[in-house]
Amino acid sequence: MLRSRLRPLPALSHLSSTDDPRDDDAAAAAAAEDEAEDIFAAFLPHLLPDDAPQFHGDPGQCLLYSSPRYGDLTIQVPSYPDQKSGSASSSSPPESDSVASAGIVIDSTSDSGQVSAQRSLFAHFLWSAGLVVAEAVEDAHAGHEHVDEMWKVEGEKVLELGAGAALPSIVSILAGAAEVTITDHPSSPALRGAIAFNLKRNIPATNGCAVSIQPHEWGTLASDSWAVANQGQFTRIIAADCFWMTSQHKNLAQTMKWFLAPEGRIWLVAGLHTGRSVVVDFLKTVVKMGLEVDTIYERDHNTSWTEGDGEIRRDWAEFREEEGPENRSRWCIVARLKHAG
Repeated sequence: MLRSRLRPLPALSHLSSTDDPRDDDAAAAAAAEDEAEDIFAAFLPHLLPDDAPQFHGDPGQCLLYSSPRYGDLTIQVPSYPDQKSGSASSSSPPESDSVASAGIVIDSTSDSGQVSAQRSLFAHFLWSAGLVVAEAVEDAHAGHEHVDEMWKVEGEKVLELGAGAALPSIVSILAGAAEVTITDHPSSPALRGAIAFNLKRNIPATNGCAVSIQPHEWGTLASDSWAVANQGQFTRIIAADCFWMTSQHKNLAQTMKWFLAPEGRIWLVAGLHTGRSVVVDFLKTVVKMGLEVDTIYERDHNTSWTEGDGEIRRDWAEFREEEGPENRSRWCIVARLKHAG
């Protein structure tokens, strides 16, 4: 399962990208604790087969992402200035069909539909949808037969929207992308050091990919000089768990269409923590905006080719009568979009 690739690292939020993440004493204690946690985590899918976490880590925490191809990657989870590792309980991600019931405040009077509370952006987690993208890109780079070749990034120009910790971007860089641009909302905590930390920590200086970090507000296009300069330039666009704010669906769809190259593709991965109808609404919006769904299916988070069990998929459905909060978290929607016509 994908979550077995992640392990917490002790007290890394204060380290620079050149520090050793473990001293000798901490390493021994952490290794014993991690081993016990790993054993417990391995049994969770058997004890709770319908349960799968949608997000991982605490604000400011560093996680060890074990990549079969690229080795161990240290990923720092973004945090707001007044947040510390372990404080996530005060700002948990939305888990219900109603965004309002999750405590997310939308400024409906704003022309841009801005989320008035910065923490409602939920950049301060590593989302399972990002793990799905990272695994697929890595497996495609490894040449695994089960992976659609469209996940290959060698020589591609990649744009990640709502990147947060930017794990998919980091894996894309390691997988041979020609160019990777990492974007998040200008007020996102990820832009305050976490993305830069993750790049410096995991990308060799000899890597030839052209990498940039760009603040970007969805829907702000013709008035943004960077957006104007890069219209239609990206052959691969990553959008992982960016869809729960329905007020932003139109802006996000506009942004995707604006930046997508004529023959480019968009990778869309959406967890069901806010309900299936949110994903359905977004897909209807992208069609209205001039994009079309090239491929779509549902994937079980609790299975993985890397683990040797094979990935469990099922056909996409706009509605499942038997589905509810108690059994939907193990599934995510994976889709590939392109320009219509």
